[in-house]
Amino acid sequence: MQRLKYHPHAMNTADTHSTPSTDPMQRALALARNALFISNPNPRVGCVIMSADGSRELGSGFTQQAGGAHAEVMALRDAAARGSDVRGATAYVTLEPCSHQGRTGPCCDALIAAGIGKVVGAISDPNPRVAGDGFARLRAAGVDVEIDTGTSGTQSRELNIGFFSRMVRQQPWVRLKAGMSLDGATALHNGESQWITSDAARADGQHWRARACAILTGIGTVLGDDPLLNVRHIDTPRQPRLVIVDSQLRTPPTAKLFDVSREVLIYCASLEGHAETIGALEGRGAKVMALPGEDGQIDLQAMLKDLGQREVNELHVEAGGTLNGALMQAGLVDECLLYIAPRVLGSAQTAFSGMQLTQLSTAPALQFRDVTPIGSDLRIRAVVQGRDSF
Repeated sequence: MQRLKYHPHAMNTADTHSTPSTDPMQRALALARNALFISNPNPRVGCVIMSADGSRELGSGFTQQAGGAHAEVMALRDAAARGSDVRGATAYVTLEPCSHQGRTGPCCDALIAAGIGKVVGAISDPNPRVAGDGFARLRAAGVDVEIDTGTSGTQSRELNIGFFSRMVRQQPWVRLKAGMSLDGATALHNGESQWITSDAARADGQHWRARACAILTGIGTVLGDDPLLNVRHIDTPRQPRLVIVDSQLRTPPTAKLFDVSREVLIYCASLEGHAETIGALEGRGAKVMALPGEDGQIDLQAMLKDLGQREVNELHVEAGGTLNGALMQAGLVDECLLYIAPRVLGSAQTAFSGMQLTQLSTAPALQFRDVTPIGSDLRIRAVVQGRDSF
């Protein structure tokens, strides 16, 4: 069954529509957004099957949980349930139908076997195991293939930016979230930070957590706040993994974060001398790995590559200024998701205190994507210049 409703706050303003579209591809994209919280690590894909003359919708569907049916198969099943004959029909798909055997069979083969006459695709699949082969196999079987010339390719890529990042760069798309005052403070000097932003802003942030494959935080946040860092108040069948950057392996086995059923990955600088702590953490279900970098710190770039190998598409960062700054200065942040509250805190802790620059010319340059009122606050999305051009 196609579960879960689309949550508009989880999407970019460019991806939302105030009224249902009559364009089959736009309807397919709307369906794809229903997979936002469930399809990871697979891409979010929608499919609409129209009669050959374009007058009737015969079936539709979107990708289910990993191991479940993909959008094309769901649409074919829906058509069968409606009693629709799809022979000669046109399938509108938001991503090239897969051509390889993974957790499920090739979708291009399912379309061919069903007698689909034409496939309109929004964009090619960046997966090297597909990368045009799906379209090629459809054409070889006599299916007419057309690539949509509108904006659907851009919309599909944006919806699946983490999947594209992992396939092309072999690492996740890193989205850093922070709530702050108008003057950039994330907490008072005494650590008080609850709550700078509004209830609405915090609820919106939950949707961005839910769409991620993993949530990343630092040991400072774990020790200072003892947070759960889970998805709450959202109808989702899974909790994202939790990733902790903990160079000296100080994560307490009694931390509340272990009360949530999910995978916890802890990266440290060295395993030596921590046998007892590692045993206790593994007893709580954590996986502890050493990725030594410079000056006793963790190799953050190697960590991202490791997370890519673990099929993490979108990495949602909720950390303190030290780790935020280190990630930003190392050029590892792709996108900032900032909630700005209309208040001024003066001298306080800041979101990127770990950055130490000596020249303005070396400061990371970002491009605003959208500014959206959320409750009494503003949500700003900004992408590091050139980062999404891979």
